[in-house]
Parts: sequence; structure tokens; C-alpha cells
Amino acid sequence: LAVIAYLQPISRSRVGAVRGVNVDGVVRTLISRGLIEEIESETEHGPTLLGTTDHFLERMGMESLDELPELAPHLPDATELESELTRIVVPEEEAKDE
Repeated sequence: LAVIAYLQPISRSRVGAVRGVNVDGVVRTLISRGLIEEIESETEHGPTLLGTTDHFLERMGMESLDELPELAPHLPDATELESELTRIVVPEEEAKDE
């Protein structure tokens, strides 16, 4: 849930890359609880993206994602993490398309 909240919109495969495990069951549970939702992909044939819902904000006592606490100082910046994930995951996704 935290990975999706901080890096949204994000694909399921990128969430899995961050966690290092299969996330299908976790994603299904979070969707069923109304905490995340599938968002249309950025391109016609791109992956479905995940994002948090208004219910997530309500349950966390926030009005917007701007209220998310800062990530711990020892963690990489979300943009650095995103670029690293792109480097790792995009080649894997391209290989699946072949």
C-alpha cells in the first residue's frame, strides 16, 4: 500500500519489483477493501496502473496525498527509486512483449 501511495500511478510489475515478491494477492485484497483502484493506462497497450482511492485518504485521516509523511531519511528519494525501477523493470516488460 505504501509503495502505491508514494509512487502512484504505478504498474503492478513495478510494485512487485520494489517488494521483490509476487503482489497479485495483495493487490486483489487492497482493491477489494477499496484502498486502491486500477487506473487506465497511459497508453493504449500499456500496463494498468494502480493508485489510491478517496477511501484510502479517509481511512488514513488525510484530505490529499500531499499529507503523506516524508519517507525515512535513509530511503532513496521516490524519483530516484522510480528511475531505478524503470531501469530494472522496463527491460523485463519489453522482453515479455517479444
